[in-house]
Amino acid sequence: MAEKNSPEVHPRKITTRSLTQMKRAGQRITALTAYDHTMAGLLDQAGIDVILVGDSAAMVVQGLNTTLCITMEQMLLHAAWVSGAVDRALVVGDLPFMSYQVNPDEGLRNAGRMVKESGVEAVKLEGGEKICRTVERIVDVGIPVMGHLGLTPQSIHKFGTYQVRATEKVEADEVRRDARALCDAGAFAIVIEKVPAQLATEIAKEVEVPIIGIGAGAGCDGQILVSHDMLGLYTKFHPRFVRRYANLGDQMLDAFTRYSSDVRSGDFPSEDESY
Repeated sequence: MAEKNSPEVHPRKITTRSLTQMKRAGQRITALTAYDHTMAGLLDQAGIDVILVGDSAAMVVQGLNTTLCITMEQMLLHAAWVSGAVDRALVVGDLPFMSYQVNPDEGLRNAGRMVKESGVEAVKLEGGEKICRTVERIVDVGIPVMGHLGLTPQSIHKFGTYQVRATEKVEADEVRRDARALCDAGAFAIVIEKVPAQLATEIAKEVEVPIIGIGAGAGCDGQILVSHDMLGLYTKFHPRFVRRYANLGDQMLDAFTRYSSDVRSGDFPSEDESY
């Protein structure tokens, strides 16, 4: 018999409805990021429930210091590469900075582009009450929306730091209100990033939609990490909430170094590797 949280529990296509059912059944939701076809295919084979095409691509793929500079066109490319590799997981595309903040109409147009041009099945927006009109507009036309609260990387210059958010009552209460507002606006799930575990646990109990945590403790309905972080490919910083499941960066460096040495010494290609 399959374990409770094994991929076999949901062999069919994951949908927003599936995630709601998983929360009600107490089944934890697994989510990771992907930015290309190969990585997305592997995540899907592993049974990951949600694949987020994150604007974190700006940092872990493009080498930038924040997520702010990645464009809508670049996100559309990443999202299309990911969508084409996935059969089972729900694919969510991040709407990049300034693609939805100007007004609800622009947010709606860019959400439509993300779904229509890249093939994702939902979009993710950062923010709470202030973006709820935009969330409502997008949901009204049939595009599912995932929210994002707590530490929101697109607001990093406002915060000035990547430290834990909502440690004080005023901000904690704001995050609670924002979570309820997003639910009322029609969001199907909310990512909560880098807030105290107790706060995230309480919010997960208070709202009907799944709460996906990242640095928000084990009381959330699911967890998400940046794949490059948990694989040891992106090593500029190592937040305490990232568990390293592999050190592929070290392994790849070793492989590249050995290849270079073999070519220079004449060991590669061998007679068996030649025609």
